[in-house]
Amino acid sequence: MLRTCALIAALSVPMAAQPVELFSDDFSGLPVGLLSQPVGELNGAIQEYHFLPHRGVDVRPWRNPIVHLDAWAVGSEDGKSYLEQHQITEERFVSNMLPLFVTGDPAWRDYTLEAQVRPLSLADRVGVVFRYHTNRHYYLFSVTDGNRAVLSVREPLETGFREGVWRVLGEAEFSYDPKRSYAFRVENDGASIRCSIDGELLIEAEDDEILSGGVGFAANVPARFTDVRVSASPSVDRTIRASIDQREQELLELSQALPQPRLWKRFRLGDYGAGRNVRFGDLDGDGRVVMLFAQNVPKVRGDAFDHISNLAAVTLEGDLLWQAGRANPKNGLLTNDTPFQIHDLDGDGDNEVILARDFKLQVLKGKTGEVERWAWMPEAPADNRERPYEINNGDSIAFFDLSGKGRRSEILIKDRYKGIWLFDQDLQPIGQGSGQTGHYPYPFDFDDDGKDEIVIGFSARDQAGNPLWSRDAELNDHTDAISAGNFTGDPDAKPRVYSCGSDEGFLVFGEDGNIIRHVRLGHAQTQSVGQYRPETPALEIMIANFWRNTGIVTVLDPDGEILQQEELLPGSGHLQPVNWTGDGVELAMLHGDPETGGMIDGRMRRVVRFPNDGHPTLAYQVLNVTGDARDEIILWNQDEVWIYTQDRGFEGDRIYAPSRNPLYNDSNYRSTVSMPGWQPTGER
Repeated sequence: MLRTCALIAALSVPMAAQPVELFSDDFSGLPVGLLSQPVGELNGAIQEYHFLPHRGVDVRPWRNPIVHLDAWAVGSEDGKSYLEQHQITEERFVSNMLPLFVTGDPAWRDYTLEAQVRPLSLADRVGVVFRYHTNRHYYLFSVTDGNRAVLSVREPLETGFREGVWRVLGEAEFSYDPKRSYAFRVENDGASIRCSIDGELLIEAEDDEILSGGVGFAANVPARFTDVRVSASPSVDRTIRASIDQREQELLELSQALPQPRLWKRFRLGDYGAGRNVRFGDLDGDGRVVMLFAQNVPKVRGDAFDHISNLAAVTLEGDLLWQAGRANPKNGLLTNDTPFQIHDLDGDGDNEVILARDFKLQVLKGKTGEVERWAWMPEAPADNRERPYEINNGDSIAFFDLSGKGRRSEILIKDRYKGIWLFDQDLQPIGQGSGQTGHYPYPFDFDDDGKDEIVIGFSARDQAGNPLWSRDAELNDHTDAISAGNFTGDPDAKPRVYSCGSDEGFLVFGEDGNIIRHVRLGHAQTQSVGQYRPETPALEIMIANFWRNTGIVTVLDPDGEILQQEELLPGSGHLQPVNWTGDGVELAMLHGDPETGGMIDGRMRRVVRFPNDGHPTLAYQVLNVTGDARDEIILWNQDEVWIYTQDRGFEGDRIYAPSRNPLYNDSNYRSTVSMPGWQPTGER
């Protein structure tokens, strides 16, 4: 009788709710082989400034966040599919980079992650990732050295050059064998974390640095993964869904309050098309911008000695004005800068094309492309590490006012990373210098004497190319993007220099060269400056990372203080400021993809998206081409150009009209600086 009563009592207690599966995969849906072919055969830098939806295989809902790594493959063993990380991370990058394969939503929380993991090497870390925020900020439960299990947090900032910070939450002895797989399990409940392998609880910890985020795999050595499953209780599942719904509703409301992209023009290109190797300017004298496409032949090696092989000037109606060279679509993509610009060099009111081609510094007539005058390029320095030619073939061109005549008629031409040469408008040499040049210089008049100083690399130089100050000797790597100015909103503040220093991160220099702030946020690749958060008079700086830290976008104030950091890009991007509304608040352009691209606001919210209408997404330019001071978005690939404007007119008696870097100083590496300005509209 007692046993019967006990049974009845037990049956009257509600059974524990069964967990809800948020996600599962055994990788049987992906094709066998490397997941990055054929794009992985290209230079990894192709995704610095071009948008590619993937590197060969569409792996959605997964993604490879370190896009330049071709680390992932799918295979099958005994009829069972697996995902494999097949590479070994270089020793110098072991602490600050792990190959990653991730999925999930930022709203995922309080879940259980399970997966089968088989380390194929005992030499370094292999494990599962959870609470994933960015590829520099997540939790990792891993095995390493053949005898340890470790729970750690990847911190977003480094302590030194390429010195990643891993905060260890717990360790346990655990010997493992590369001949077999292991059942990894991580349970999250608020700050509580429980880590098990094959049913044995190894590590328990409490940590609330990140409480939500996606999941994935990470390994510095070869390893195989399969049978991943993410589950949560029904109540947590409801909370997650409600959070996602609320987020999407807020984005929808923000988006509906803004103009939407409307197709303005589109046209096809001939065999002269190119990727992000285009300059914009008025070449035929009618006051309207044209596109100047340059195709290039990479020679000697990789992306250091490209030669311009073809130029094509095309109106925004798609008409070919002129062509100089022999077109070949195979020469349309590149991963470096090229020395050509559109500029009125002599101040006569007509633009010319200035370029380095065939070892000559040339000036072409803007209307026809005919050579007007030329001079030999300078001799290649004898101490160059690589010196395939006696004569410099050129890397990029910029224009400065070094003489104080009130217009930028002096030419700076540089090689890749070491030398600069200065010329007047008659192509006569007037100065030179050497040092860590980085990719592209920035003109700025620090002493208000009417003459530009040259901000380049980790230095500032005078009008003859001599250093005014230099931090080259104490900093590693090179400058990928640089700007200078007073972005504080205080008219009495001193100007500063802002450098994306590659693996040095982001640096703020005083006008005397002293380092005011050094933020080691990873490989800082590009920057833009704009009025992204209008609640303060200061402008904000947006940084996009690339190598080893791909796609992370950081918003900083002019003092270098981080305001926000998220992972938004499948590669890198210029984050060009967009005057989309005309109301004084700028957006930043990601790329043209309807699903992952669009424009973000200063809070990193994707508030404007492009329609899914088949438009090109490879490259973009932000430019006002319709005349109302607001910007249009020019999207193109090697075959066609589409231009989008706003779907509604502007209303108001004044419209935001910021001043930007001049079009004649364009580069795949330039910082875009958008300084505030307004103009009347005539409305009352």
